[in-house]
Amino acid sequence: MTRKNKLILALTLIAGIAFVVIMVKLKQPPERTAKQLAATPARLLEVTPLTVRTEARGYGQVLPARSWKAVANVGGRIIWRSPELESGNLIPEGTRLLQIDPTRYELAEASAKADIAGLEAELRQLDQEEQNARELLKLENRRLALAQRELERAKTLTDRGALSETRLDEQQRATLQQQQAVQSLKNQLNLIPVKRETLNARLARSDSALASAREDLKDTRFEAPWDMRVHQSEIETGQQMSPGQTLFVADDISAAEVTVQLEMSELRNVLSQIPGAPAPTAPGEAPEGFPDFHQQLPLGSLTVWVYPTGAPDSRWPGKLTRVTSSLDPATRTIQAVIAVEEPYRNANPPARPPLVRNMFVQSSITAPTPNPVLVVPASTIHQGEVYLADRDDRLKRQPVTVAWQQGDLAIVTNGLKPGDRLILDDLVPAIEGTPLAPQTDDQALKALQHQVMGEQR
Repeated sequence: MTRKNKLILALTLIAGIAFVVIMVKLKQPPERTAKQLAATPARLLEVTPLTVRTEARGYGQVLPARSWKAVANVGGRIIWRSPELESGNLIPEGTRLLQIDPTRYELAEASAKADIAGLEAELRQLDQEEQNARELLKLENRRLALAQRELERAKTLTDRGALSETRLDEQQRATLQQQQAVQSLKNQLNLIPVKRETLNARLARSDSALASAREDLKDTRFEAPWDMRVHQSEIETGQQMSPGQTLFVADDISAAEVTVQLEMSELRNVLSQIPGAPAPTAPGEAPEGFPDFHQQLPLGSLTVWVYPTGAPDSRWPGKLTRVTSSLDPATRTIQAVIAVEEPYRNANPPARPPLVRNMFVQSSITAPTPNPVLVVPASTIHQGEVYLADRDDRLKRQPVTVAWQQGDLAIVTNGLKPGDRLILDDLVPAIEGTPLAPQTDDQALKALQHQVMGEQR
């Protein structure tokens, strides 16, 4: 290395060292600031006692409360059929529907009437014969009395020798003949009750035959017993029918029944709101059974609606009539039967279809809690705890007891009190004492009030 290069290197090192020293001298220490935690925004809802409309929802099918399966009780040929007797038609009460040939049954009725008329004539004849026999018996009894007195005189004259034995014997024979005549009439009268019983028995049999013929004749005519809708009809005029053969099937349109599948816990919660019923169980507890229907719970206090699944804007009021005693083995749900009066009322298909056979529907059975309860959105329950804002606007974790949960609502029995400020947000992490920037959510309160009153389906 030359002397010149060594000089350049030395100057470069001196300049670098001088630059480092100057930078160290000029470096400023970091400014010290007070450490402050940022407040976490949180939406609040003030806990207020509210009356909750408990609800049990289920799905099921509609069936008519009454259905008429018209069966031929007599055989014969169909000679007339109403043109309205077609599947789907509505038919008013009293409408003539069908006529089976009545000829043979009219002849049977006429024959029975003739037999009755003949037997009634024989009974009148027997009554007259009895009357004649009694009048004749009176006369014969008088003749017998005269013959007996004559016999006594003959005996007296014979004893005196004024009358021969031959004359006495003749008088005795005459008296015996008269006694025989009287006895013959008595025997005839004794047989009259037996003859009358025989005729009455034959008359009763003829009356039965007449009644049977009239019933058969009545069974040849079919009329609508109530307002109905034809479900099935496959018969035609001229068709030969046999006894026991189905003619048509029709449904009563005055009432329908809906059998729906309900969650046992939901239905029990609803029924438990009826005064006198046992309180509902908390989640996880096994219910001991339903309120005793034999105690005649006022089921009319329940509000029941039925909604066709294809037309959710239309609904029909119903009444819970009974609950089955066993669970469905497949779904573990219980079956409840709801009665709906006038399922065709104000029907306007397709916007508002009537409740027809086999229609799939949704039901809603509701009852208000007897007293206001503390209810919160179910989303605010975090593994048995809720988050509250204390007086200093800091987070507080509060354990609670949930009586039951209904959809997006949770009814709390322990751990909350009116006026508590409930945090609606799911804070992560939820550290006790975290500073909060609370803000009351009025819209959440209105939505909660709508939900508890069942205003949202």
